[in-house]
Amino acid sequence: MTMTVTDVLVTEGLITADQLKAAESSSASMGQPVLNILVNQGAIAKRDVVRCTVQAAGLDFVDIMDEHIDPAAVALLTGDQARKYGVVPLRFDKGVLVVVADSQTAMKWQTREDLQAITQRPVRFACSMKTEIEGRINQLYRAEAELGELVRDMLGDEKTIDILAPVASTSDAPLVRYVNLLLNQAISDTASDIHVEPTENNIRIRFRIDGVLKEMAPAPKEIQSAVISRLKIMSDMDIAERRVPQDGRLTVMSRDRKIDLRVSCLPTVWGEKIVIRVLDNTAAQMSLPELGFSPENLLRWRTAYERPNGILIVSGPTGSGKSTSLYATLNAVSRPEVNIVTVEDPVEYRIPGINQIQTNTKAGLTFAGALRSILRADPDIILIGEIRDHETAQIAIEAALTGHLVLTTLHTNDAPSVLTRLTEMNIEPFLVTSALSCATGQRLARRLCVKCKQESGVSQADLAAVQFELPDGVEPSFFEPVGCNSCAGTGYRGRLAMHEVMPMTEDISKLTVRHASSDEIKRLAVEQGMRTLRQDGWLKVAQGQTTIPEVLRVIA
Repeated sequence: MTMTVTDVLVTEGLITADQLKAAESSSASMGQPVLNILVNQGAIAKRDVVRCTVQAAGLDFVDIMDEHIDPAAVALLTGDQARKYGVVPLRFDKGVLVVVADSQTAMKWQTREDLQAITQRPVRFACSMKTEIEGRINQLYRAEAELGELVRDMLGDEKTIDILAPVASTSDAPLVRYVNLLLNQAISDTASDIHVEPTENNIRIRFRIDGVLKEMAPAPKEIQSAVISRLKIMSDMDIAERRVPQDGRLTVMSRDRKIDLRVSCLPTVWGEKIVIRVLDNTAAQMSLPELGFSPENLLRWRTAYERPNGILIVSGPTGSGKSTSLYATLNAVSRPEVNIVTVEDPVEYRIPGINQIQTNTKAGLTFAGALRSILRADPDIILIGEIRDHETAQIAIEAALTGHLVLTTLHTNDAPSVLTRLTEMNIEPFLVTSALSCATGQRLARRLCVKCKQESGVSQADLAAVQFELPDGVEPSFFEPVGCNSCAGTGYRGRLAMHEVMPMTEDISKLTVRHASSDEIKRLAVEQGMRTLRQDGWLKVAQGQTTIPEVLRVIA
């Protein structure tokens, strides 16, 4: 007798018979599949559902990220073919080519016929998660080889390296394919920035992945003008203007997702440098706990943003995730009965239901000018991309004092420095203390890869050397990076934030009015329970989320 998916789930002990019965009852009343209800209720993971579905169909389920893959099998398909069909050639089994696909692809007889015709081998399917298959394809079939081939095509066809060639190019032209592949590879590698840097002899290509720049294969100097012109045209910049910086924006599709790219062009001695910021809108939909807020820090921050008025400031250097934290806070306070207006330069993430304003200095629309208009538009919550000058700070403070909740960022080293920085902008200290609800300092560190990290011992001498401190009641568990296919051998995958959250108190207000230094304010805040950036970093090290070198790399 053939077992159903739910039979397999119950047999393996992943759900109980009572859970299945309750889900079947809900399915009848709600009109939803039983498996969807079980996943939505958290009774079972989606991965287990897929695995059991595959097994019930008589197919093998494999963890594609951990499987050893035969290079000879990989060589039977090109990168384009693997991506087209969504498959990974795994190995040979008695002359049969084992190919890994998602469960839906594995059921398509036409895909099997196509693969057998391409490889000239009989094909047997095994199954894995679709997202993991896509990740492994990007690891196995990196774009470097194809990029090199396209470069050779361009160098062999002088028309394609003419500066006007991108205008007339079709999607099949080598230049267009080269740029598209470069962007696609960066998005697949989860890069946050792409640097295209002309040098004396070639074009240097670098991706910023998890906050660290990684060198990619360079491109020859001969195609410099064509590549830069193509990127400028895609971003709606003036290709004839090479003497002044320019900014642009474009949207691309990658794996059925819309990805916004913010493009900056900067003249250098060897030509125009292009920096592309990859803006994945999934980051704007993250919740505060997902960003790495500890329960204590999250409680302090939530207490501040749940107030109807006041100003909340996130501080830190460029690239420390300040904007992402503000968007996550907006997601927490956004509801139909409140009017939210933002003024940003530029608008990084576009969020439905929120009124977002892009500053335009040339047209006279500055932060301060936009803020004045916003205050006449009946806002409840205002997000200001950054406080850069006295005028913007003054209007933000006044908005907070007149009943608005204001979220903004400031470039300082830590949370206590926010107070001194505002007073240095000639804002009266008593206004700062009256308006400011909470200041938060933030840094981003790389997160240990959960698939390959391993426990490690750390001596007391090593801990003492870095002044390692741990809150009472926390049992440390130290891990170290190893490197695997999932993290491209780095030992790290993704990033997490470290915070210090400083609510405004009466004692801190008194120090601010006395023009006390940021060090004095910091000592008092710590006495009142604030966990410093480094202390929050040590907590995340002890929890096995990151490492001591990573904390030291991002926190002075």
